[in-house]
Amino acid sequence: MFRNQYDTDVTTWSPQGRLFQVEYAMEAVKQGSAAIGLRSKAHVVLASVNKAQSELSSHQRKIFKVDDDIGVAIAGLTADGRELSRYMRSECINYSYTYESPLPVGRLVVQLADKAQVCTQRSWKRPYGVGLLATKTYLERRFESFVSSSREDLLKDALFALRETLQGEKLKSSTCTVAVVGVGEAFHILDNETAPSLIDAFEIVGEVPPAEEEGAAAEPAADDQSATAEGGAAPMDI
Repeated sequence: MFRNQYDTDVTTWSPQGRLFQVEYAMEAVKQGSAAIGLRSKAHVVLASVNKAQSELSSHQRKIFKVDDDIGVAIAGLTADGRELSRYMRSECINYSYTYESPLPVGRLVVQLADKAQVCTQRSWKRPYGVGLLATKTYLERRFESFVSSSREDLLKDALFALRETLQGEKLKSSTCTVAVVGVGEAFHILDNETAPSLIDAFEIVGEVPPAEEEGAAAEPAADDQSATAEGGAAPMDI
């Protein structure tokens, strides 16, 4: 049986110049369920897909509260996500105890990046198999409108993005988790009663976002114009 001789630690390069431990961590993130984040001027919405390993087990948490104004959604290995969330929570508590003020988000992100980078430079460690963003296609089409979106619009776009990752499955409250933080609103995860009401109110199943509806309506108009032009040219060709 073939055995890879270059994946025993993260500092061993293969003859092709690859770090297999890093590639394994990236693959773990790809195999994980979707986790997204949307930001406007006043609010941030985190959403994730909850998938149980089997029908007899419950799903694992994908969204964690770090501080009153900080939360994280993970994709990949849940154990690594829990470790990083505990680290961030500890840093926030220590900073608040020392300086009597909340830890700036930018500083926490730098500390988290440094901690993750160390795992790629030590042979006795392995890279964290967890990512903090997924599902890019829908977000790339709609990100320009997020800045001016309201709280409700962000929630709607988050649910639409999650629906696209389900590959035809229906979006249910039991398969998704949504959290919100904003101006005058501390970070909190929406309860089991609020999420179903959002899905029902927005009619997520089978609904098309407004921007896509406009694009779909514009295409038939273009087809009609081309048909008219062809119809006018036909007598001249004859």
